[in-house]
Amino acid sequence: MPAVKTRALALTAMAAMAAVALTTTPAVAEKEIGGGTEAPPVVSGDQQGGSLTATAGGISYDESKNGSGPRSGTIAPTGDYSPPPCWYGPAYTPAQFKKEREAVWAVDSTGASWDLEQRKRYVEGEPYKNFNLDKAGKGYWWSGFPNKAYPPGWDKCDRETFWVDENEPPPADIPAIDAEILAKLAYARIRVPGTKVSLAPEGETKVNLPTWAWLDGTEFKPVSVTARVDVLNIEATTTATPVSLKIDPGTPDAETYPASGVCDLVGDKIGTPYAKGKAKETPPCGVKYLRSSGDGSYPLKATVTWKIRWTGTGVDGEQPLPDGEFGAEQDVVVQEIQSINR
Repeated sequence: MPAVKTRALALTAMAAMAAVALTTTPAVAEKEIGGGTEAPPVVSGDQQGGSLTATAGGISYDESKNGSGPRSGTIAPTGDYSPPPCWYGPAYTPAQFKKEREAVWAVDSTGASWDLEQRKRYVEGEPYKNFNLDKAGKGYWWSGFPNKAYPPGWDKCDRETFWVDENEPPPADIPAIDAEILAKLAYARIRVPGTKVSLAPEGETKVNLPTWAWLDGTEFKPVSVTARVDVLNIEATTTATPVSLKIDPGTPDAETYPASGVCDLVGDKIGTPYAKGKAKETPPCGVKYLRSSGDGSYPLKATVTWKIRWTGTGVDGEQPLPDGEFGAEQDVVVQEIQSINR
């Protein structure tokens, strides 16, 4: 049977059996870990100490300080940035791996040749013997995890499952899970508030009338996600902090305040709420439309830029990641100012 087809069948079988393998209690007392080899990682959620957690592939995520709300969303990194396509990390205890692999062989869909090679590798001592059951509690079987949010990564980590002793480094020539990879994975899980700006006048404005714009300061505060691999005792926290708001009026027939259309964060606010008596003042953040929207409206787009930093195990101080952006459109109706001729 061709190697590619054989591997595809193996992946299918492993996916079917992974849940069974990972929910079985090992015969030897061991610390269980989530995940699988080529099979999809087990994903679960939990509430621990008031912190919302989610586990995928042996990585737990604390999202209790993340953004929330009906309009929240993930931010898009700016510039030339790609998340890790895949990584290697602890996937199984010896008992878990034995149960998973024997379940795959029992399906008898991967071919006798592949099964024989696997038995030689993991059971008969070429190079491992009996799934390393005698090393229970002294290490883990490591495997590759493709990044589901980054499709090109599905075939980037194709090394067979291998053993790493506890407190020993993994092979140097692989993208092993570390604090930096955790920080990037946490980045992908950050959610920020929606960017619907408050406007004054609200709902409808007039031609040549300065319209004030601002964001709710209670919503636009730093958010963060922490990613952790408990069995390796490593973690990273990625934090997004709002720094500016860019306003695109949705038409060239408009002027923005400031002229660049970028309103910087001042203190804990972006823009200044309109207050009675400021009608003749120039807004520090806003827009002035020069032409009516007629029977329709203009799609004003508000985009917030978030500065991204991370801290993690073995790293001194904050480390940068590319800024992120999140924006949304809202309709603005612009009417002509009506006057009476006498």
